[in-house]
Amino acid sequence: MTVRRALSVVMLVTVAGAVALGCGGGDSAGTTQSSDTFNDADVTFAQGMIPHHEQAIEMADIALDPQVGASEAVTTLATQIKAAQDPEIVTMTAWLKAWGKPMMGSDHSGHDMGGMLSSQQMSDLDDARGTAFDRMFYELMIKHHDGAIAMATTVQKDGTNAEVRALATQVITGQTAEIEAMKRALG
Repeated sequence: MTVRRALSVVMLVTVAGAVALGCGGGDSAGTTQSSDTFNDADVTFAQGMIPHHEQAIEMADIALDPQVGASEAVTTLATQIKAAQDPEIVTMTAWLKAWGKPMMGSDHSGHDMGGMLSSQQMSDLDDARGTAFDRMFYELMIKHHDGAIAMATTVQKDGTNAEVRALATQVITGQTAEIEAMKRALG
């Protein structure tokens, strides 16, 4: 019950942050405005965070497969991750388009980004079941989130675009809360 409450709180914080970010100009008008001022750090963040988020969503999709037998706490978190990160991908994709910058691509294996799972780790996660899956999901997602937080912290320091920095703040806040909840679930 404690894990469920913790995840509920994290979900509320994440949803509230996503709503606040959306109200702050994450629509197409906001992305047009975002093209006015950006630097290489902003571009690198968007180019790297898109495939990073795509992998987190892939991990969440594995957790949501009924054959995996993930606990309700894990499936709740997986649903939350997808709900937070899908719209962020759309926003960052729009920024890159507005800036005239290419996408990095969805092949995660060649990227030098913290927290990215190897193809073997993804395969191991896909093969795990029940409580073993839950533990592996938490451990790997904590590592994955740590990498995203590091990327967001870097763009907070080096980026110039206000919208990028706002999204980075949301990533740091939401994923830090999720890490804390996952660590409590692991004991």
